[in-house]
Amino acid sequence: MRGPAEPPPPKRADTRADRRRSAPSGTGPDALRPQDQGDRTGRQTASGRAEGAADRLTALIETVPPGSRLGTKEELRTLCEVSVGTFNEALRLLQSRRLVTVKPGPGGGVFSTEQTPMVRLGNSVLALDAQQDDVAGAVRIRDALDPLLIEDALWHASPADVSGLHRHITVMEQAVRDGDPVAFVHANWRLHAAIAAISPNTLLSSLYTGLLDLIESHTLSVLPTSDQPLGEYIAHRYELHRDLVAALDRRDRDKALRLIHEHNTSLATQSHESW
Repeated sequence: MRGPAEPPPPKRADTRADRRRSAPSGTGPDALRPQDQGDRTGRQTASGRAEGAADRLTALIETVPPGSRLGTKEELRTLCEVSVGTFNEALRLLQSRRLVTVKPGPGGGVFSTEQTPMVRLGNSVLALDAQQDDVAGAVRIRDALDPLLIEDALWHASPADVSGLHRHITVMEQAVRDGDPVAFVHANWRLHAAIAAISPNTLLSSLYTGLLDLIESHTLSVLPTSDQPLGEYIAHRYELHRDLVAALDRRDRDKALRLIHEHNTSLATQSHESW
């Protein structure tokens, strides 16, 4: 006579490994998700989406008077139905074409360009929005403060500070290679902001960086003059800034002060003669 049947052993809970082995092909945590597959395609068409958003905003600009407020960045991004990154690229395209300007603060947002007065900066020209007098004054004051900041940098720059300046020079060099004068000017301003940050004089440093912010916020593009091709000019300015940082690195006061004077007062042809 057979004894009572033994109860079946308790069912073992599936482990994570079991679930992975039993999952159909193309599923499970290690499988490529549909959104990941879309990301690959999306990266290939990101520039096209940015151009499309820029075209849509251009069409909007054509329907409003110059200087009109188009909306906030978020409002316009929603209108274009694109991601934040794509919208920012579209906005950069419109700014490079001098079609819009961005104003911060209450009542700010994205505006159609009202006008493009000019401020001469060395042997190039900054195309600005409506704040021409403010920017011209800021450039003049900034130039007057440069020698004070160079003196402070000669005394107080640490090896880490100087390494940071060299990194800014590398960015400027890349902009020259790319033939991108707008990127070059912005990299130039970041270099000068880094030099200002070295100063232990908080008032001097904050005043200088505030002037840079004012200049940058009203600059739409960088244009050539008839005196010298813009590409040649920014290449010369790159060399001048490279030599200035090298002089700071060597604590060569005479050369650093001579270069900052040349930076603020000389045309490119005069600079070559002085050497």
